[in-house]
Amino acid sequence: MSDSSPSPLSSHDEALFNAASGHIAHHIVTFEQAIEDFADASQEWRRLFSELLGTFFLVLVAAGGGMMSQAFPNTISRTAAVVAPALMVMAIILFMGKVSGAHLNPAVSIAFALRNDFPWIRVPGYVVVQLIGASLAAWFLQAVVHVSASYGANYPAPHFSSGDAFWMEAVLTFGLVSVILGTASGAQNLGIIGAFGVGGYIALAGLWGSPISGASMNPARSFGPDLVGADFSHYWIYVAGPLVGAVVAVGTAFVLRGRGGGRAGSGAAQGALDTRAARPDKA
Repeated sequence: MSDSSPSPLSSHDEALFNAASGHIAHHIVTFEQAIEDFADASQEWRRLFSELLGTFFLVLVAAGGGMMSQAFPNTISRTAAVVAPALMVMAIILFMGKVSGAHLNPAVSIAFALRNDFPWIRVPGYVVVQLIGASLAAWFLQAVVHVSASYGANYPAPHFSSGDAFWMEAVLTFGLVSVILGTASGAQNLGIIGAFGVGGYIALAGLWGSPISGASMNPARSFGPDLVGADFSHYWIYVAGPLVGAVVAVGTAFVLRGRGGGRAGSGAAQGALDTRAARPDKA
């Protein structure tokens, strides 16, 4: 009867085995360390970069519609120009909402902070990189499309007053922030599917509201083209209107769902990197 016990490893084979085991163990430790580093709250730069990149892409499409229409007349309809940013926002939320919350909008960052879903200390950084991302997009478009960034800006329609545009922006942003806060709440429990609600609202708001004010709903989106085009004559509308709408939306959210700061809302607002809920006992 033959002996079926395994033959001992030669010294050479044993050395190869130990080297391979050590190499694998090193990669496991390195991977685990990378995960820990990624979740480290000190690495706020990841979130900030996410907001800058996301706002860049949003304004690239939102301002790009008007600028491309000027460069290539009769090629982009108003419907396409307002639906394209909605689709871009949906895509951004889906592909990197877990990193930063995909605010892309100072009014949204402030609303989440007022709702106690987002730390106030992080709001200034978010707003600054959103404005930078929007400005880079407008600058890129002007350099490549060769028309003024002013063609991608927002302004009241002819025969409509600044007040008309202000109230339109306030009401449209009230709806947008209400959708964002609602889909982020634990009561709805929609998670990433909320991207479709947000994108759908932006498209609908643009389809009916854009003829009067441009349906910006976003101070950063309006800032980029105004800065590069050197024309801030109507910018106050696109700061004051969205901020008023956002504040009203936060008040409405309190009436509908009570105080914020729960796990779901905080997770949606902050992303998945070291989320800190003000009220962890609440869903």
